Amino acid sequence: MFGIGMPELIVIFIVALLVFGPKKLPELGRALGRGLAEFKRASEEIKAGLSADLRLEEEEKPSPQPPAAAPKAAPSEPAPSKGDQPHG
Repeated sequence: MFGIGMPELIVIFIVALLVFGPKKLPELGRALGRGLAEFKRASEEIKAGLSADLRLEEEEKPSPQPPAAAPKAAPSEPAPSKGDQPHG
């Protein structure tokens, strides 16, 4: 999951047992479990909200028409240049 294997978990458990003691360790484990569950729940809510926002944004955008589907305008005459106009 995180790249932590069984030997690393055992070392972490032994260090935590030495630092916090056997009476405090179960309480810390429960608190850690609740914290991780809350974090997971909050991240899922954020992910769902973002995906809903993106979905609404996609629905609001008009779909662009491909160039082939656009109606073709009749070619117009080019505007006369300065050399074509009478001087006067």
